[in-house]
Amino acid sequence: MHLRDGLQTHATVRQRYDHLVVSGAIGRDPAQERITAALDRLIDEISAKRLAHKSSALGWLFARKRETHEAVKGLYIHGGVGRGKTMLMDMFFELVPVRRKRRVHFNDFMADVQDRIQKHRQARKNGDAKEDDPIPPVARKLAEEAWVLCFDEFSVTDIADAMILSRLFSALFANGVVLVATSNVAPDDLYRDGLNRQLFLPFIGILERHTHVLALDADKDYRLDKLSRMPVYITPANADADAALDAAWEAMTHGRPTAGKTLTVKGRQVVVPAAAGEAARFSFADLCEKPLGARDYLAIAARFSTVFIDHVPVLGEGRRNEAKRFILLIDTLYDHHVRLMVSAAALPPDLYTAKRGNEVFEFERTASRLVEMQSRDWLEDWADRQKARTPPSLDRSATITRPSDPTAGALPS
Repeated sequence: MHLRDGLQTHATVRQRYDHLVVSGAIGRDPAQERITAALDRLIDEISAKRLAHKSSALGWLFARKRETHEAVKGLYIHGGVGRGKTMLMDMFFELVPVRRKRRVHFNDFMADVQDRIQKHRQARKNGDAKEDDPIPPVARKLAEEAWVLCFDEFSVTDIADAMILSRLFSALFANGVVLVATSNVAPDDLYRDGLNRQLFLPFIGILERHTHVLALDADKDYRLDKLSRMPVYITPANADADAALDAAWEAMTHGRPTAGKTLTVKGRQVVVPAAAGEAARFSFADLCEKPLGARDYLAIAARFSTVFIDHVPVLGEGRRNEAKRFILLIDTLYDHHVRLMVSAAALPPDLYTAKRGNEVFEFERTASRLVEMQSRDWLEDWADRQKARTPPSLDRSATITRPSDPTAGALPS
């Protein structure tokens, strides 16, 4: 905290950033410093607006009518993976002196919006709602709940989302919402090559009118640089391994909020115990001691680019089912080039001790892939793919529904 004009106010993003530099947690970067200045200016503008509205008893009554004239432009920060965008936005979110604020992964936000739209349509059908168009009431409710919105990983991949974004955000901005977003791409590259993109283009103009677009052109991928110095396969799976994976998780997620998620696959629920952005963390038991099948592992690989697995045990004759699932899991993650971080009871060649059955030969391939996924070439290729990645055709939202498959959930034969 510091004093300004005799009044105690919030600390600044720059102060928080400088503290991390001095402590050695991060290196100083001029591009990041420019973003801290923009975030601090936005905090000041939001604070001034908030004080102006509170300055008279009628301020809140007439606030909505004055929004058009008092609108605060937010920030859209884009740049490559690991440049520090999320770290800086999280500093802003913590420091902005607003009670009604929300920080959320963009895909999770849009999943929530689609759910609200569906509920409104059902309420209208039941006679419990008056408005035919669900967008205005949904936007009003969202603005009432949070008028400062922080989106991590702004990426449009789903046509259902793309078709409503212009109207949704026009309504949100009309209700006084201030947006801060991070993205790997500039606004003009959102939903590039998407179906019916011409219908999406007006949203880009709306976004640019209501945010200052800033490029974070840091020279170094700080997250991947830190991760590259960490082991990706740790054995034995003891307390030291737990601490090492915890440190790797912190580096991968950059301190962003971690929460459980659920993937819906053919109407069934696949629980993700911990997720943040495109990283997910499971125990071996979560993935291989439950009746999961190929489609479940495909859904995980489609949603997450990095998967952590804690406590892989040595598997013997009595754990054939778990071994078959583990073989299938590693094959899926390998084929989709998902980065893997593992703690295990033994080195890959020693994880399966059975002496008979097809699994003996299949596990030789699994062990080879586990070794390859630790290699420098594999990790550099993963990093290159992350930097060059374009939005996939599959919507990477928290809920994934797959076509009907009678074998889903069953063990491979």
